[in-house]
Amino acid sequence: MGLLVFCLKIGSRRQIRFESDTVTARQNLHLLCGDGQTALPHPDTLEYYLRLLPPAELERLRRWMIHRLRRMKVLDDQRVEGMFLIALDGTGQLTFPERHCPHCLTRTSGNTVIYYHTVLEAKLVTPSGLALSIATEFIENPSANPSKQDCELGAFARLAEVLKAQFPQLKICLLLDGLYANGTVFDICRQNHWNHIITFKEGSMPALWREYQTAKCLRPENHCVLDGPDNLRQSFAWATDLPHQDDQRRRHHVNVLECREEVGGACTTFVWLTNVPLAHRNVVTRLANQGGRCRWKIENEGFNIQKNGGYALEHAYSTHPQAIKHWYLLLQIACILMQLLERGRLLGNVQKVYGSFKALGRRLAESLRFQLIDPLAIDPARCRAIQIRLNSS
Repeated sequence: MGLLVFCLKIGSRRQIRFESDTVTARQNLHLLCGDGQTALPHPDTLEYYLRLLPPAELERLRRWMIHRLRRMKVLDDQRVEGMFLIALDGTGQLTFPERHCPHCLTRTSGNTVIYYHTVLEAKLVTPSGLALSIATEFIENPSANPSKQDCELGAFARLAEVLKAQFPQLKICLLLDGLYANGTVFDICRQNHWNHIITFKEGSMPALWREYQTAKCLRPENHCVLDGPDNLRQSFAWATDLPHQDDQRRRHHVNVLECREEVGGACTTFVWLTNVPLAHRNVVTRLANQGGRCRWKIENEGFNIQKNGGYALEHAYSTHPQAIKHWYLLLQIACILMQLLERGRLLGNVQKVYGSFKALGRRLAESLRFQLIDPLAIDPARCRAIQIRLNSS
């Protein structure tokens, strides 16, 4: 029932009770669950259950789902240079006018203190548009009055340990924004044998930025131009093995890749730091357009859809500290399921057939309420013979 709150794009815990108030809906839910019951649990019963559920259970379910997709090789053709792209970014989850738990983060706006919760999310993103949650680290204070608040960079160190423990053999390339352009992140990636592509801005590392500008002028062979459709022109430049000493006097060597894009007189420049070897064969399509530019998918196909596409990420499904986390993880698991449904070949082009991804949730709710599921449709032996591929068109 918790997953249906998000799959049906209901937007509140209470509303699932009214969406399942028909005889057909109850029969369908009991058929899907195989529980033999005659009544449905109250939404508050689900809330009480989530308060008692051990923290690792839903994380284990999500991890099993991602491992299953990997074993089925569903995502193999979405790798870049043999690597899976993992985008990391933080986002706001809940905001309260007063403290509701000891772990709230705080910020002051004028004379008002705002209490809020944020998360650091790791999503496996693909050039085709998937953004599948694989790990989450909740950013929270250890107590009500800490000497220093928890932050995104602190959460990154914890999340890196989780990623390495859960996916020890996975060939990973992290896609990160400019906040992560620092020596600590370089060290963590090197220790874990991960590649990275990090947004590079002049103000974050001024000395390295000047070094790159000099190297770019001295190495004209590291330039190329790509003309695309609709008067698109991309100019690429790169420099390799640039030395950098961080604020803790640790020495690093990094590569810099720049893409200057011109469309209809408008010009946009993207610059990235990376430890991936750069050459003419891989900078244009693979590392720039299918690599560094994919970081935005965690914002667009990830957080934006989860906040505005019917999942209601910023809605307070609970105020209990433990249940808050479980509701968030249920949302991420439901989003994985819905992306596979929306982008599979079973339904064709969802936006053309139903108008929008959000409308698909409403159609699912109508089907659940008024159309009885044939038991043969969920027979394990029959279902095992069915294969639904992702739509690559």
